[in-house]
Amino acid sequence: MPEILPAPLPAHSTGNDLGTVRNRTFDEIAVGDTASFERTLSTEDIQLFAVLSGDVNPQHLDAEYAASTRFQGVIAHGMLGGALISAVLGTRLPGPGTIYLGQTLKFLAPVRVGDTLRVSVTVTARDEAKKRLKLACSCTNQDGVAVIRGEADVIAPTERIERARTTLPEVRLTVNGDGLHRLLDHVRPMGAIPMAVVHPCDALSLSGTLDARAAGLITPVLIGPRARILAVAQANGLDISDIDIEDVPHSHAAAARAVELVAQGRVEALMKGSLHTDELMAAVVASGTGLRTKRRISHCYLMQTPAYPRPFIITDAAINIAPTLDDKADIVRNAIDLAHSIGVAEPRVAILAAVETINPHMPATLDAAALCKMADRGQITGALLDGPLAFDNAVSMAAAHTKGIVSEVAGRADILVVPDLESGNMLAKQLEFMGNAASAGIVLGARVPIVLTSRADSRETRIASCAVAVLLAHRYKVLPP
Repeated sequence: MPEILPAPLPAHSTGNDLGTVRNRTFDEIAVGDTASFERTLSTEDIQLFAVLSGDVNPQHLDAEYAASTRFQGVIAHGMLGGALISAVLGTRLPGPGTIYLGQTLKFLAPVRVGDTLRVSVTVTARDEAKKRLKLACSCTNQDGVAVIRGEADVIAPTERIERARTTLPEVRLTVNGDGLHRLLDHVRPMGAIPMAVVHPCDALSLSGTLDARAAGLITPVLIGPRARILAVAQANGLDISDIDIEDVPHSHAAAARAVELVAQGRVEALMKGSLHTDELMAAVVASGTGLRTKRRISHCYLMQTPAYPRPFIITDAAINIAPTLDDKADIVRNAIDLAHSIGVAEPRVAILAAVETINPHMPATLDAAALCKMADRGQITGALLDGPLAFDNAVSMAAAHTKGIVSEVAGRADILVVPDLESGNMLAKQLEFMGNAASAGIVLGARVPIVLTSRADSRETRIASCAVAVLLAHRYKVLPP
């Protein structure tokens, strides 16, 4: 979740502490007095200013467009710098009680994401009769380049004001709920893939299959007792007359036949129907006849919630009950493959634990440290890893800031690696049912992607899971086994 953090409060600027704001009256201010603070601009700062102002110029928001302009990248709104100058005047010099009369600004150089601005005001003139001040204003970046200069005209307060600092609400930027539509728009041009639907002997399995076919994602092959499948279709008004059915006597045989179809090259993905997950996965991992690769098989939830600015992955929440360090290394590698498939070139991987420090009595923290060192040594590649991180530090920049965590991953994780299946499953279900998260579940590490459905899955979840399977199926064609 991208929070808009308060600017650091340098003690030398006003003498204010973190708990209070106080002003300086006109009589206490002399020509030459100055105040300043520093602020490092983030993408979220620029996005929030666009929301508040309504200025959605693509130069500030669209990285692809901005790269083609004279600035060769996203730049901040000029008036965002003006707002920072206002913050100095209203909280530092003169401070609370200041009445803003006028402001001139000259924008001298672009401000980019990651720039650290020193925002300063200096008193240049006093009007004793009207209690007015003129202040020179400037914003200078980390290279000493002046990016904004101007002059402010204010009426200074004449009475002392000291107030408890107001606690601002945590600001979260939400994403429009169009993730499924964007995913489908991205995947449809790739074409439908042949997918074996294993034992689709209930209405949910069959209707989900038809939805995925209608979305242009799959060409299904139904595997199970023919008479039972046809009876379910007839009872629920589902037309499956033009879909191939592989007639087998029961669910065990359906799982085995699905694996055979993969071996024969007839299907490129599997989807679980109304059989138990263990039953399907037993056939997938069977020695000699299964679909195992050199990788440990693991499960990923690809999720999107209104409270977080991008899709993210939770792993493993369905396959590995109590993974070892070796298991977790493959769990991470599989999740990185999924992130690459959805277009995240260098995903940020947060290795979760209950705390963000290493504790020898908490194995999850030791595994997190070891995984990060494996990444340092090139044993895990294609991503940035950090851990142990508590959940709040992984997804909240404010929480990471409060605890003094400096990390490329903290507060902006793309992948959340949980300690075990129980914690991962509870986290994913809480986000889905109480956090309004959309999700897609997929199994990686086998020769083909496997869609694991649940009876509680929505229609959207089933379609999204098939869309992810299409992405992975195309990726698996170019990856070594």
